[in-house]
Amino acid sequence: MKNNSKTVLIVDDSILIMERMIPIIEEIENISFVVHAGSYEEGLEVLNRLTPDMVLLDINLPDKSGIELLRIIKERKLEIAVLMISNHTEPFYRDICKKLGARYFLDKSSDIDILPSVLAAAC
Repeated sequence: MKNNSKTVLIVDDSILIMERMIPIIEEIENISFVVHAGSYEEGLEVLNRLTPDMVLLDINLPDKSGIELLRIIKERKLEIAVLMISNHTEPFYRDICKKLGARYFLDKSSDIDILPSVLAAAC
């Protein structure tokens, strides 16, 4: 395992996004473990047994909003950096997520290229 290795949880139901993000994340020096959940419920199950260092969280999940999962993370006072990554980039969503404690908010369709630098800064 790498020194100061970090764990990242990705909660997103898009296989295409997962296939694009995982190789990018695995290239970051201090990230050693990437866990994927395809829904709100799967994400919650992972958070009940593991405390990742960072969560990449989509807003639009098949069973419940990622905003609700963000709310739970913050209510539990978990020391997790949350990065929202969504196609719902309107100011309304950005403001809600920032207010709830998301550290970053990226546009899925245009900000994937800056993901490594954002993750490196957050970890």
